[in-house]
Amino acid sequence: MRIIVYGAGGIGGVIGAQLFQGGMDTMLIARGDHLQSIQNNGLFYRTPHQDISLPISAVDHPSKIEFRDNDVVILTMKSQHTEQALDDLRAAGGDQIPIFCCQNGVANERMAARRFENVHAQMVYLPATLLEPGTVVTHAAATIGVLDASVYPTGNNKVVKEVTAALRDNGFSARPNPTVMRFKYGKLIMNLGNALSAISPPGEETKVIRSQLRAEAETCFAAAGIDCARPEEEKARRGNLMKSGSVAGQDRVAGSSWQSLARSTGNIEADFLNGEIVLLGRLHGIPTPANLTLQRLANHLASSGGQPRSIPLAEIQRQIADAEDLFMEFTPD
Repeated sequence: MRIIVYGAGGIGGVIGAQLFQGGMDTMLIARGDHLQSIQNNGLFYRTPHQDISLPISAVDHPSKIEFRDNDVVILTMKSQHTEQALDDLRAAGGDQIPIFCCQNGVANERMAARRFENVHAQMVYLPATLLEPGTVVTHAAATIGVLDASVYPTGNNKVVKEVTAALRDNGFSARPNPTVMRFKYGKLIMNLGNALSAISPPGEETKVIRSQLRAEAETCFAAAGIDCARPEEEKARRGNLMKSGSVAGQDRVAGSSWQSLARSTGNIEADFLNGEIVLLGRLHGIPTPANLTLQRLANHLASSGGQPRSIPLAEIQRQIADAEDLFMEFTPD
């Protein structure tokens, strides 16, 4: 089995590095300065236990790969880049390649299933950072991450067992879980705060906003009949696996949305996190003022090149209140 990690930024780079170090046949698909650095100098991989340059193969596009019958593709790009990536992958390698959506959000599997026959869902708990081209960092001090998987939408098969076994052999906790989408919906609720952490400074007010984000999501899930793993289930699955350590000269940074703003990528994942709740609200008549406000503000800050954590919490609360008033105005009696 060869594993192709498509979208080898922070999470994908860490997965690729671990597999490559363990002797797995591994290839990365990356882009831009990050790709050039990997091709010229190897992938610099930093953890609490090592700083190492890995001579891992990397290309910029699926068309540069001679696909094999035993290939498996793990998608690790952010959701806003998934659709184009899938089109490029299908054009280059056909629609039979097994796909694992190792990404936040719940929309990637649906996008993949429109194009590919063998689609798998994969949850991801993995602390990873990419701020400098060619260098990926994880502060995971023991287990690198939790990467359970299933057939999409449910079930297990031989490929799920083989991929999760390969990940377990190389530093991850990974199990076949036929209902892993329940956990992805649970993780989606956790990720609703990504935009808040990216656009605003920390403060006591964040607790109120996060509670409202969660409440809106849970109301939407109930209206849509979506089964979602409860916080206690997620906590039990992670257990004490996710221990952190220090990496010399590398402070812990915020999540992937913060990194998008810090690197001035011009885009952010809010449409597929907060926007998923907004979509469900529109479909089922549920007001979602907090998620709508965070979606709008995160997109505006990303597209305008704004600085991370530059919007005061008081302004966010004001705009949520304005959105609540609008929802009330247009809600039928």
